[in-house]
Amino acid sequence: MNERGSNKPHFTRKVPPDDTMERAVCVTCGFVDYQNPKIVVGSVVTWGEKILLCKRAIEPRRGYWTLPAGYLELHETAEAGAAREAREEACAEIEIERLLAVYSVPRISQVQLMFRARLARPEIAAGPESEAVGLFGWEDIPWADLAFPSVNWALRHYRETKGVADFAPFSNPVDGL
Repeated sequence: MNERGSNKPHFTRKVPPDDTMERAVCVTCGFVDYQNPKIVVGSVVTWGEKILLCKRAIEPRRGYWTLPAGYLELHETAEAGAAREAREEACAEIEIERLLAVYSVPRISQVQLMFRARLARPEIAAGPESEAVGLFGWEDIPWADLAFPSVNWALRHYRETKGVADFAPFSNPVDGL
């Protein structure tokens, strides 16, 4: 039992020994509860000249268009997670080509790994987290209704690499696109 008469851990904020950041530390046993960013994985998925977009059926940004993406699960590779998200959101089987970009979103403690991918076959359908899915030509993308800035970034970075086999992964644009 801790000093409060409970078996429930009691945490205080302090800098643990051999660390430089303030963390939540159990006052009874010294356990450090590390809080780290979430990793999001997703893809710019194409079929010919068209790009797969999903209309969100969940918050945040319900009703807005996004790329198939979501949180990486424990014991999952980034590529497997991106493929799983495409299956969950668009009932799509994809083939990952390569890493397109790594975006840092410190405001919400996320790191986003975005891949270039293509549909293995053109069958798509809305999964439980999507109101609708569609294949869009560049000029038909609903730019004003994109859910997140990183969707815009990934689409533009994809466009910059179209037809290019070898490139360094992109990061957050400095101009905010």
